Amino acid sequence: MDLLNRTPNPTYTNTTMKLVVAIIKPFKLEEVKDALAEIGIEGMTVTEVKGFGRQKGHTEIYRGSEYTVDFLPKVKIEAAVADEQVEKAIATISKAAHTGKIGDGKIFIFDLTDVVRIRTGERGPAAI
Repeated sequence: MDLLNRTPNPTYTNTTMKLVVAIIKPFKLEEVKDALAEIGIEGMTVTEVKGFGRQKGHTEIYRGSEYTVDFLPKVKIEAAVADEQVEKAIATISKAAHTGKIGDGKIFIFDLTDVVRIRTGERGPAAI
């Protein structure tokens, strides 16, 4: 079947999916990944990133000189989830990534209007 010549699916008017983006400390990645897998969320994209929030980085002393380190290493996790999984995903990430120290991270939730599985042409929640 020629996937490129399909009749396009109409854009979804009711958003039934969300993109969950979490910025966490790198050493918490495996814990978060395993916790998400336990609740049935296995597909995700992980990117090593650098950034800072309210803590504005920190100072370090290297060879007797003080340096300001503005951008701290973080990991960004992106997972497309069905609406009914969103709250569970947020709770799971929050629990697994929590250390109680400054810089634990943030979770952002975005509406997804459509998703396409390239291999099969499936669209919407079935493509997640």
